[in-house]
Amino acid sequence: MKITVNGRERTVEPRAGQCLRTLLRENTHVEVKKGCDSGDCGACTVLVDGSPLHSCIYPAQRAAGREITTVSGLGRPEDLSDVQQRFVDAAGFQCGFCTAGMVVTASTFTAEQRADLAEHLKGNLCRCTGYRSIREAVTSGALEPAAFSGTVGESVAAPAAARIVTGQERYTLDHGEGEVPAGLLHLAVLRSPHPHARIVGIDVSAAQAVPGVHLVLTHEDVPQTLFSTGRHQDRLDDPDDTLVLDPVVRYHGQRVAVAVAESVAAAEEALRQVVVDYQVLPAVFDPEQALAPGAPAIHGDKDAARSRIADPQRNLVAELHGGVGDVERALADAEVTVSGTWQTQRVSHAALETHAAVSWLDEQGRLTVRTSTQVPFLVRDELARILGLDRDEVRVLAPRVGGGFGGKQELLVEDLVGLATLRTGRPVQYETTRQDTLKHLPTRHPFRVTVRLGADSRGTLTALAVEVLSNAGAYGNHSPGVMFHSCHESLATYRCENKRVDARAVYTNTVPSGAFRGYGLGQVVFAIESAMDELAAELGLDPYEVRRRNVVVPGDPFVATSYPQEHREGDDGLRYGSYGLDQCLDLAEQAVARGGAPAPQGDNWRTGTGMAIAMIATTPPRGHFADTVVRLLADGTWELNVGTAEFGNGTSTVHHQIAVSALGTSSDRIRLRQSDTDLVAHDTGAFGSAGSVVAGKALLIACEEVAAQVRTFAAELLGCRPDQVSLEPSTVSAAGRSIDLSQLHAAFHRRFGHGPRAEGSDGARLRSVAFNVQAFRVAVDVDSGQVRILRSVQAVDAGTVLNPAQLRGQVEGGVAQAIGASLFEEVRVGPDGQSPTQSLREYYLPRLDDVPETEVLFADTYDTIGPLGAKSMSEAPFNPVAPALANAVHDAVGHRFHELPLSADRVWRAVNG
Repeated sequence: MKITVNGRERTVEPRAGQCLRTLLRENTHVEVKKGCDSGDCGACTVLVDGSPLHSCIYPAQRAAGREITTVSGLGRPEDLSDVQQRFVDAAGFQCGFCTAGMVVTASTFTAEQRADLAEHLKGNLCRCTGYRSIREAVTSGALEPAAFSGTVGESVAAPAAARIVTGQERYTLDHGEGEVPAGLLHLAVLRSPHPHARIVGIDVSAAQAVPGVHLVLTHEDVPQTLFSTGRHQDRLDDPDDTLVLDPVVRYHGQRVAVAVAESVAAAEEALRQVVVDYQVLPAVFDPEQALAPGAPAIHGDKDAARSRIADPQRNLVAELHGGVGDVERALADAEVTVSGTWQTQRVSHAALETHAAVSWLDEQGRLTVRTSTQVPFLVRDELARILGLDRDEVRVLAPRVGGGFGGKQELLVEDLVGLATLRTGRPVQYETTRQDTLKHLPTRHPFRVTVRLGADSRGTLTALAVEVLSNAGAYGNHSPGVMFHSCHESLATYRCENKRVDARAVYTNTVPSGAFRGYGLGQVVFAIESAMDELAAELGLDPYEVRRRNVVVPGDPFVATSYPQEHREGDDGLRYGSYGLDQCLDLAEQAVARGGAPAPQGDNWRTGTGMAIAMIATTPPRGHFADTVVRLLADGTWELNVGTAEFGNGTSTVHHQIAVSALGTSSDRIRLRQSDTDLVAHDTGAFGSAGSVVAGKALLIACEEVAAQVRTFAAELLGCRPDQVSLEPSTVSAAGRSIDLSQLHAAFHRRFGHGPRAEGSDGARLRSVAFNVQAFRVAVDVDSGQVRILRSVQAVDAGTVLNPAQLRGQVEGGVAQAIGASLFEEVRVGPDGQSPTQSLREYYLPRLDDVPETEVLFADTYDTIGPLGAKSMSEAPFNPVAPALANAVHDAVGHRFHELPLSADRVWRAVNG
């Protein structure tokens, strides 16, 4: 049949039942994205005869004879349409995966539709931005034109902005011509129908006979190397409890078999032909029950020392016990005590780009994997270990990543495609479904946290005790680290002579838990900050004042389970590089009292205010490393090589700004190459908010060193001192004379055999602390349980603000994601261990009308540890939101909520029960 795409007529042959999205992508239009394939997210939106629709649910056959317009048909990077330009000017994206669909939908709006975005943009979801910038892009009047070059401290647009809004920026499976060798195969996975079972027989003969099938793998065909899907700088941080395919399945949806075929359909048909004989085993879904005597030992076959599991026979992944002082005596002597148990739920990362990878053998026979990951170097290292290869036999690269939030600090797809390529010699692609990400892939850890506080009559804390029970799920990826991290800064925020922590991470037969924004802090902060609010009420003190009386200040040690070992063995490097918590408390308290939406009218509405604080270390402990290389090229432009990935965290923009500042150049004369294991020696990865403060610091070191080389050499040529040489975008000059950088490169090359070049490295030996204070004013409808946010404020201590607009967006996005986790989102697990959640619609990802605008305020600080005075601020905004919101709801209705989410039904039952 014939269709017209972006003004060009094409003849296509859709398959029976094919949707328009896959038809377009198979015919080179990779600007049309897959976020859900159920019509929920809008990432695939195109125009059909001028009307926007979700191409993932539009039958391809119905497009016959129609005019289809994708985002690329609206404009080109060098000639943007008005709506594309507005998204650039408003910075209306972060990872950018949703942006093509957003732009296409918005391109059709009338003035009347722009006035009601809650209705007309409800079919387009964004996980990153918090929607404020998108709303401005669509509805604001004249916008200030985006600046594409600027130094540190300026609001510079993302270098990829024009490519993102036109669909030209490539993500993992957006193959350009010739990027992936011919002969691509597709991989599908058969998953377990049981939460706990032993495979006693498996017959794949019928599967192997399906036309187009090249390979079927079971547990009998794969390496028997134990590993962890969780990735850290030190691989020993996580328990080795996972196999590529395991004869024992430990949760509903675990991999059972793999098929590789000419098409996804053929691979899926092969899996339907696999016959599996299961011996169903007893299962346990609750962590307390999993610890009880007689509970099934989920990893009872593991050696505790070899796999680094605290006690496999008791389902104990890891535990932490420690403290200072005498908590029990302090509680007994306290004039006021507060105690309670708080519970948090599973939350999906819901990055709009699902986990995906494609692998092939390069011309030298080296395994190459392009994947949606935050940690390409760590994936490379573990992939080589699993597959029995040397590290230099594997290359891993990540193009722009469509959202991460910790979920892509895992090895979840790369082992399968890599193994399949090695077995077949062909390129192999695997793309998980949205259902996979919601039901079968790691979520945020559910926690139960018991807090006991003691204080004197003046409100000074005398005791702080925390018990944590973390549900690891069926595998221990990230569980030790999340448990340890959750119990550190959350307690260290407060000054108290008597503290106690008892924490356990426990296996259950449920979907594994993993890394998630905040890395455990949000769960424990929810409990502690709720308890602190209750303590303030018991004492008759203002919530801000009780914090001011008890928070740490410079000079206080950071104490959780023990006193720090500064400058001694065991020193974790945590220091006060700067301190702005006092400013944040003042800013938030003043701001929440002004402005905001009016309270709804009616006797059924109750209003209240709430606040909470959080502290976070600016980088992970025990080292986070980044290597960078900066070169002056022959044409006088600069090449920056960094290992960290860009997934909406904004590091690419900040790295440009650092280079512009240090090299005296402009952004258009910079070529940034990133997230490829061939580029630099090592990079731990884009997690722990390290992209700016670790990789950025390493880049600054390299830029300053190569700038010094250029000045020194130019001084010889110009007959002056190096400190008299000025670096400019295309020249160096001194005393009225100048030399083109291209000429300088040529002269430098003649003498040394190469151009100016420098390496920079940072290992985050010292770490600073950042602070966030969140405040809300809410209205609660006691007749329905609806919580309406009237005012949202977050004050942040980020040190030097390298890019104000970008940082504002990061904070807004973190708050929005946390509002979703606080009010709506939950991956439920049924009594059989299976999640009933099938789609984003059922999960309920917040839409534009669910998220209020958050006023973001910056403390005025300069950090002595971070690059150019900056601190990290990507994870931190999430952490104080849930307790601040719960405290505000409590203030409104008088009921203390101990469980998330604060869904309308839960609030209604509490108020009316």
